Amino acid sequence: HVQLVESGGGSEQEGGSLRLSCAASLYILRMGWFRQAPGKEREGVAAIGYNGFTRYADSVKGRFTISKDSAKNTLYLQMNSLKPEDTAMYYCAADSATTSLVRDAYNYWGQGTQVTVS
Repeated sequence: HVQLVESGGGSEQEGGSLRLSCAASLYILRMGWFRQAPGKEREGVAAIGYNGFTRYADSVKGRFTISKDSAKNTLYLQMNSLKPEDTAMYYCAADSATTSLVRDAYNYWGQGTQVTVS
């Protein structure tokens, strides 16, 4: 069983930056970040594979960067040029057969960290 613990959320002004972290209890080949705003479906934000291949939602391309430190089993999401529409609970996800932005592709989820942009 994989445990995922997110951190790094908070409140930021429009145009600012935040970095999210997700510590995994063991090494995972493929991981991703998702977000869910109130009243909306959980959506894929970014994903990364074991070979460094990345995938991004169109809404965050050029602003967000996903990366991971395999030695630390930690996933990151650097968020720049934040917009109010980025406000959501952000979730770390792990263990997918492909580098996917599809929610059902992942088997393990963290508890989430709140990001608020005003």
